[in-house]
Amino acid sequence: MNIVVTGGTGFVGRHLTETLVREGHHVYILTRSPENKENTGSVTYVGWLKEEYDPAEHLPHIDAIVNLAGESLNSGRWTEERKQSILNSRLDATQGVLDLIDRLPRKPEVLVNASAVGYYGQSKTKTFTEETTTPGNDFLANVVTQWEDRASQAVEKGLRTVYVRFGIILGEEGALAKMILPYKMMIGGNLGSGEQWMSWVHIDDVVGLIDFAIHHKEIEGPLNGTAPEPKRNKDFGKILGDVLNRPHWIPAPAFALKIALGDMSTLLLNGQCVVPKKATTRGYHFRYPELKTALESILLK
Repeated sequence: MNIVVTGGTGFVGRHLTETLVREGHHVYILTRSPENKENTGSVTYVGWLKEEYDPAEHLPHIDAIVNLAGESLNSGRWTEERKQSILNSRLDATQGVLDLIDRLPRKPEVLVNASAVGYYGQSKTKTFTEETTTPGNDFLANVVTQWEDRASQAVEKGLRTVYVRFGIILGEEGALAKMILPYKMMIGGNLGSGEQWMSWVHIDDVVGLIDFAIHHKEIEGPLNGTAPEPKRNKDFGKILGDVLNRPHWIPAPAFALKIALGDMSTLLLNGQCVVPKKATTRGYHFRYPELKTALESILLK
């Protein structure tokens, strides 16, 4: 297959590209700076999102598009300007994908669009599946709702469209690298009350779920990209401490995190219990369904 990937140079994009190439596909990575990239026999970099680039002119027939592009949530304080940038980066990239689809003489079969469990809002008591259709009412839920609404225009263009709502992605980069620092300093513990849910997923299953969505024609609409066993923060931290052979004992007070991080503290202090009902009922087998083995695979290499 010929597969277009946006955000292909990021953490998830690199892992996905490696897997797709290993499966024998050709990956076309859309980027604002193709001149700085080196093509290979199975990976081609194509310019986009600048006036001088028309990616449709440089693409063969495309079978699938995976849209991973968007500004990171955890790379700085959430000022009002940054919040707008987080939203705009996702909407602009998705609009770029839609514009590309319009320019292609033959439409791809499927668009797999990144999304997030933030769609569901925050709760310590509810469990969310893809059958939950009422979004939350906070900043992240608003971002995700607009993001998915924009991507849904691909349905009108005749594409099967999947929104993979990712949880906390565990891998050698991203959130986990920041989580382990307090434990390495022997000061790991609960964040706030520790009762908030952490719906996590191993990077290998992130890639696996995207691949599953591409190849399984019955999959459409929301697809929860989380492991089957979410954990409360207090339990996640204890398991992380055990894997690192470090204590889990000094809590970080909620007020201190709010002072230090502002609105971004919601990423640490609030969460949601999300289970991947559609993936499991449709036959996806998680490589890392349990947190301890997932963490060991990353931290004990």
